[in-house]
Amino acid sequence: MPGPLLAIPNVSEGRDRDAIEAIGQAFDARLLDIHLDPDHHRSVFTLAGEPGRLAGAVLSGAAEAVARVDVNRHVGIHPRIGAVDVAPVVYLAPAQRGAACAEALVLGDLLGNELELPVFLYGELAAGRTRAELRRGGPGALAARIEAGQIRPDFGPRRLHPTAGAVLVAARPPLVAFNVELAPPATLEDARAIAALIREGGPEGLESVRAIGLWLDARGVAQVSTNVEDHRAVPLARVVEAVARHATPIGAELVGLAPRAAFDGFPEDLPIANRRTVEDALAGADGEANAGAEANAGAEANAGAEANAGAEANAGA
Repeated sequence: MPGPLLAIPNVSEGRDRDAIEAIGQAFDARLLDIHLDPDHHRSVFTLAGEPGRLAGAVLSGAAEAVARVDVNRHVGIHPRIGAVDVAPVVYLAPAQRGAACAEALVLGDLLGNELELPVFLYGELAAGRTRAELRRGGPGALAARIEAGQIRPDFGPRRLHPTAGAVLVAARPPLVAFNVELAPPATLEDARAIAALIREGGPEGLESVRAIGLWLDARGVAQVSTNVEDHRAVPLARVVEAVARHATPIGAELVGLAPRAAFDGFPEDLPIANRRTVEDALAGADGEANAGAEANAGAEANAGAEANAGAEANAGA
């Protein structure tokens, strides 16, 4: 029988630990992982739940996030359009795809009607529309497009929530949010140039890889932040190899959880923070979240915010 579905809500709060803890506790599902980052000002929650129940569990935590996060006062390097920026439902096996699509549609309806959030579908539920298309220009640009009738929410009101903005919802297979830090003297410009080269559509493009270059003030390093949407086609080792052709990697980190197969051939000499797999988390006896990851948020996050051509800076979820 198919196992549980995952939900990976990304919340635009990565600094207030009390708020992050309260939001995590409000999600009425098994919490497998919390990944937070003060530079990105973002937290990624990985939840597991049964079809028919997971959408309501996400709603509970989303309500707490809406009560605590004012996106108008949010300052972080991660692009976002809402307090609950994205909330994808993830299926781990093809047999779960239909259930995940149904759960995502129920979630969109709940977020729109119960919390009065405008909900935009992306991915296969929206003819391939991307997060980058919806985030481009930030909340202000999205509000202007809604007002002009150029775009309309799939659920909820036809206006942004006054403090919580909008939310993006999808059903998708696993996506691996993976970041590579560059050795000094690499700069922000270096990271951006590398990201433009290696993302899908770039001169050295890797299939299914979204990438952006960032500067992390908290650690004083440049970072190439990626989303790998097909980890079987592009294991994380290939991302490291692509980056290493242009700069020296000094460390890597996983945002959230990844399937075990994503680490095939990963270099043993490169430190990687928060290396946890979906399989291990689901098999854990206590189901408690790993909240020790104060690294770069994203699970849908970093590179997904940038189009392949790199016009705008996920890697998310």
